[in-house]
Amino acid sequence: MDEPETNDLPVKIRRLVEERGWNQEEFARIARLNRHTARQILLPGPQRKLRNATILACARAFGLSVSELRDQPLERLLPRMAQGAAGADDPTRRRLESASNPDLKSWIERNPDRARQLDDAEFAELLNLQDSLGSFGVEGFVQRIERRRKLLQRVQAICASEYLDLLEPLVGLIFDKLKPKGQP
Repeated sequence: MDEPETNDLPVKIRRLVEERGWNQEEFARIARLNRHTARQILLPGPQRKLRNATILACARAFGLSVSELRDQPLERLLPRMAQGAAGADDPTRRRLESASNPDLKSWIERNPDRARQLDDAEFAELLNLQDSLGSFGVEGFVQRIERRRKLLQRVQAICASEYLDLLEPLVGLIFDKLKPKGQP
């Protein structure tokens, strides 16, 4: 017997999980769902109505917005899942495979868009720190990297403007206060 029409959300989620090649355990972990909830979604048969938080968790796991998951026909979403499961060609997948810290792996799975925004040097920095993440955690380190990137972009914009003369003494004061090793 065929599954109900593809607009049925649990059916759509089952097909997307299948397309990604995830098993029930992987889906629960990646979507950050309770195993029981993941099992209820993935088992065919009568479905209870999904909570908004559950739909949001599923959408994030697939790299979709809630409206895309709800409104896009399955035929349009399946190719996107196949691209996401491409393996070695996917930079996020490569980064996930290069991480050994479970917290870092979990962060990459939950935040694929932010992980893609990290350049190679920034991600290498995270990899080097993964054994010492401690209480600061992956999120704290990533936020620090993102803040630094934003600050550097702003400084570069100021350097290209008429405000360079204002920036230079300020940076000089801070630099002198730090006295980095090996710097004159």
